[in-house]
Amino acid sequence: MVGTTEAVDSSASNNKKNRIQVSNTQKPLFFYVNLAKRYMQQYNEVELSALGMAIATVVTIAEILKNNGLAIEKKIMTSTIDMREESGGRPVQKAKIEILLGKSEKFDKLMAAAAEEALDNE
Repeated sequence: MVGTTEAVDSSASNNKKNRIQVSNTQKPLFFYVNLAKRYMQQYNEVELSALGMAIATVVTIAEILKNNGLAIEKKIMTSTIDMREESGGRPVQKAKIEILLGKSEKFDKLMAAAAEEALDNE
């Protein structure tokens, strides 16, 4: 998708420090997986957010974290927001998902083991 899109919805929740807004064109999948791990270390939970075609990427990230025992699902919110394509374009509705993940009980132990393994491989 070429061009910029501007959100009409400018809610105060856009300023959350533990929110990752995922794009399926900007960064590789495991960039977001690793970023989510760091956010959970720092804030104990992370909110993954995406629009449109990037929703599948967010679900995949959440499933990777859950299947590896790192995260538990706290909340899933879906909605539709009005967007304007470029300046003066007609409004378009886009699907939106927000997934709130928290640290699992094993998170710190698993992260410590992964860090130790990384040191052993150097």
